[in-house]
Amino acid sequence: MLSPAPAAPGLCVASLDKTLAIQQANQEFFRQFNASSEDLCGRNFRDVVHPSARQPLVRQFANLLEGKHQRFVTPVLAVGPGEESAFTVPLTAVAVRGGVPDTTAILVMMPTAGDGEEARVVSRRKKILSSMDARILEGIAAGVSTIPLAASLYLSRQGVEYHVTCLLRKLKVPNRAALVSRAYSMGVLKVGAWPPEVVEDFVK
Repeated sequence: MLSPAPAAPGLCVASLDKTLAIQQANQEFFRQFNASSEDLCGRNFRDVVHPSARQPLVRQFANLLEGKHQRFVTPVLAVGPGEESAFTVPLTAVAVRGGVPDTTAILVMMPTAGDGEEARVVSRRKKILSSMDARILEGIAAGVSTIPLAASLYLSRQGVEYHVTCLLRKLKVPNRAALVSRAYSMGVLKVGAWPPEVVEDFVK
């Protein structure tokens, strides 16, 4: 089993196996996620990543394991203590290859939330959308205009406009472009998914 390299204070480090299960981590990592080694070791790293960011992150891990890259750096939405909020931090992942085939592991490193400008709380995972709100938000993010959107959802044009107005109020934005931008920044829309898809955690 590979041990994480010594880390500077404020740096979370963990080693993952090929299935992305957490094998070992430093105390900063456990403190970041308000959990013990018993809670986190053996769990998949995806469990500590916000649902909106899992798919593209897993693809990057796959490229690492296949040898297409040696390392990557990407912003990632990590799930904070109590799973009530998410914070964005730059994550660095490095492939560590053993002398025996198929012994590749991954070392992940990220700064501790609150220790610098990189870490900031971005959203609370509240169920803020109705099912219809979610479908309308997905349509707007896909560039569908009001009349086709109304037809696909069996609503009147006025019905769609009503839901859009409610969405603008809920997310506190002035227009549709800002609505989509805000939804991505909050993690309401899945990163890397097309057509756009709302994360189920936000749907009532």
